Amino acid sequence: MNKKLFQILFLGISIISLAGTVAAQRRIDRGERHELRADRREIRADTREIRGDRHEIYGDTRERRSDVREYRQDRREGASQEELRADAREIRGDTRELSGDRKDLRGDIRDRRGDVRDYRNDRRDARRD
Repeated sequence: MNKKLFQILFLGISIISLAGTVAAQRRIDRGERHELRADRREIRADTREIRGDRHEIYGDTRERRSDVREYRQDRREGASQEELRADAREIRGDTRELSGDRKDLRGDIRDRRGDVRDYRNDRRDARRD
């Protein structure tokens, strides 16, 4: 008797939970689904671009550090003033370029964060409709 009661209860709970999951997984209409997919692709492309920019900035930073090291070495060895000035100018230019690149990267990251937030809101809204 207990076994039969347990089987009936288990079957009833299974049916109720299945009905709940089916109701929760309503279909998103085709147009909305395409828009969400396009948004997701755009976010992935932005992420790849940000990674590439970070890699590029990292390489430029290493190169600048190397230039500074060479400049200090040249200064110790007594290189000509003209050569030292040219090296210092190059380092200053690299520094400005790096700070501009970092600023652009921060803007890209902020934009991507907003895109992700908008995507999540759109997906939530599509599921509600």
